[in-house]
Amino acid sequence: LSDVNLGRLIRGDACDCLVPPTVCAVMELLEDLGGKTVLLVGASGAVGATLQCMLQREGATTLSCQWKAPQLQTKLHHADAVVVVGSRKPDDVPVSWIKPGTTIISCSHDLLSEKHNYGRQDSHAAENTVGSLAIAMRMQNMVKNTERWIQSQQYRKWDLRCLKLQPLSPVPSDIEISRAQSPKAVDVLAKEIGLLTDEIEIYGQTKAKVRLSLLERLKNQPDGKYVLVAGITPTPLGEGKSTVTIGLVQALTAHLNINSFACLRQPSQGPTFGVKGGAAGGGYAQVIPMEEFNLHLTGDIHAITAANNLLAAAIDARILHENTQSDKALYNRLVPVVNGVREFSPIQLSRLRRLGINKTDPGTLTEEEISKFARLDIDPSTITWQRVVDTNDRFLRKITVGQANTEKGFVRQAQFDIAVASEIMAILALTTSLQDMKERLGKMVVANDKKGEPVTAEDLGVTGALAVLMKDAIKPTLMQTLEGTPVFVHAGPFANIAHGNSSVLADKIALKLVGEKGFVVTEAGFGADIGMEKFFNIKCRSSGLVPSVVVLVATVRALKMHGGGPNVTAGAPLKKEYTEENLQLVADGCCNLQKQIQITQLFGVPVVVALNVFKTDSPAEVDLVCEIAKQSGAFDAVPCNHWSAGGRGAVKLAQAVEKAANQKKNFKYLYSLELPIVEKIRIIAQKVYGAQDIELSPAAQSQVDRYTRQGFGNLPICMAKTHLSLSHQPERKGVPTGFILPISDVRASIGAGFIYPLVGTMSTMPGLPTRPCFYDIDLDPVTEQVKGLF
Repeated sequence: LSDVNLGRLIRGDACDCLVPPTVCAVMELLEDLGGKTVLLVGASGAVGATLQCMLQREGATTLSCQWKAPQLQTKLHHADAVVVVGSRKPDDVPVSWIKPGTTIISCSHDLLSEKHNYGRQDSHAAENTVGSLAIAMRMQNMVKNTERWIQSQQYRKWDLRCLKLQPLSPVPSDIEISRAQSPKAVDVLAKEIGLLTDEIEIYGQTKAKVRLSLLERLKNQPDGKYVLVAGITPTPLGEGKSTVTIGLVQALTAHLNINSFACLRQPSQGPTFGVKGGAAGGGYAQVIPMEEFNLHLTGDIHAITAANNLLAAAIDARILHENTQSDKALYNRLVPVVNGVREFSPIQLSRLRRLGINKTDPGTLTEEEISKFARLDIDPSTITWQRVVDTNDRFLRKITVGQANTEKGFVRQAQFDIAVASEIMAILALTTSLQDMKERLGKMVVANDKKGEPVTAEDLGVTGALAVLMKDAIKPTLMQTLEGTPVFVHAGPFANIAHGNSSVLADKIALKLVGEKGFVVTEAGFGADIGMEKFFNIKCRSSGLVPSVVVLVATVRALKMHGGGPNVTAGAPLKKEYTEENLQLVADGCCNLQKQIQITQLFGVPVVVALNVFKTDSPAEVDLVCEIAKQSGAFDAVPCNHWSAGGRGAVKLAQAVEKAANQKKNFKYLYSLELPIVEKIRIIAQKVYGAQDIELSPAAQSQVDRYTRQGFGNLPICMAKTHLSLSHQPERKGVPTGFILPISDVRASIGAGFIYPLVGTMSTMPGLPTRPCFYDIDLDPVTEQVKGLF
């Protein structure tokens, strides 16, 4: 009997605890206890406390003492029933002390012997012992416990306690707002939304990993509604998709009492210390604690970095060893004799099968088979796998490796990418299970051999090790919004060379947890032409999920830019065109909003426009945007003030989303996977970007031909293009037309499962600006509080 169980019992939570079997047996034997006095002899500890509690609940008066207590005779004389716990009656206690007709129940240690004799034939049930009955009660408890366990595995209705907000004006900094709120302990939040204790792994007070076993437990639970937040073509400042996502779930759950979950990407530390800052939302619509959200989180990006760089090291080491050893020496080191036994590892046996060598004894391979097995013959000029680090470091964009004498002259040019550009991050975002992740990791193509055939991580024998490094990263991280509603933070792939969406697993788990009438809100990176198009054509194909509605985020500021306003530069003050009313600029710029609505309609999903309102926006500008949006086919268009008011400022948006989610949708993909690679690129360029046609460079065409020959032609397309324009030219705002989209190169992420054409040059390693964000970031050595994050 645990202290927790006893506490629940005494508090009266009978449905949440179990009564000890001995106590159950006593209560079965004692009847009509109202007004009677029951003496507990030798009762102490948890069993004694439980007996007293249960007897008093039935209306009995309880007395308690030990056999040697001076007042024993008096208490025995007044008792209507005596319950003996522990040792039986000593011989020096006369039977005459016991009132005639008294019920005596023995719960002594040898209760199964049934040899007690209290010496009075006129006492009622004088020798009742509880042994057999206690065994029956224990069996009954096992049945109850099993029933409760089965019930615990079912979907649980939420019992969420939302946190109160008291918005201030003017709105303080993000970190001040975050720190002013006291988040719930994450285990409390987990219980409120129906997670079981063994389904979470707690990191500190406010973060927890959620285990994938939940998907099996709730596999028969219907999914909730699925909402995607996308945006118009943004300014370099961003238009607030994360803020809208968080404001929307705060409105749904804290103000409309509808279960909802936000699913967000984990931010890279590169932009956090560079120019963009954090990605936890902002104002009164953010994830808390925001410093934990933006810094390290639960270590997923570090795990990706370790796995990525292990594979990079394996590539160069393998080339070195093959260049400096004979076939026999190489084979002997790859398959050594250990304790007199020589055998292939499981991953080596897998490689043998792929090579068509159906042998399991290392001593039976021919010289030709040994050479075929031992040599990957990687062509260094075709290596596409780069090392990564989660820091903006422009001087790592091109490096030379292998300059030490120990590397025997094997020198080659290489580069570092930022960690979130790793294909492993894209795999984390698209995988559906541990087994699926392991298979995807093995399929990653890192180079070609000298015959032009792909070399994979599986060929290098590193798949299992990569899976081990990623075994915890695959679990989504649970956090909360400022109003105490749940958030999953998981994965953060680049939105240009990858698909820019949070993980499939986080979405799937959240859809089960919210229930059939709940909502899961996730976001897509950059504008709808990039993030949303990839969400539908890549992520939805991988997950099998289909959104009920798209929320398209717009700002008056961005629309003015598309209408011909001056350039917007991060870190520079906005020109007066953006701070003063200018209806003409807004009207002219709405062409970009109309185009993004049309792109959404290509997929057959209803769209609601969320206008992120700034204090410099005039009522006339706001009304104009909403009117044009509705005339252009949006289901609704709603101004939002969640940044300054929290969830209350997005209630109208939440109501519009709820109505739109009940509309009929006719979802369809933009293209068939069976089409040739070039044709799929052309469809995206013409239907989404508005290009007249595409033009492939000779290098791009050569790669297309190679991937087609290697059997990768049926993969979806992930366009790597600037997010600052619908075209390939960032300076062309609004809705450019008549342009030819140049494809400079075509690459593949085979493990993640897509081909990515490069439109122009695409940097995968950002640089630091003249004045990075780190100038303002500091740590108070006394309070250990982080300062300056935004």
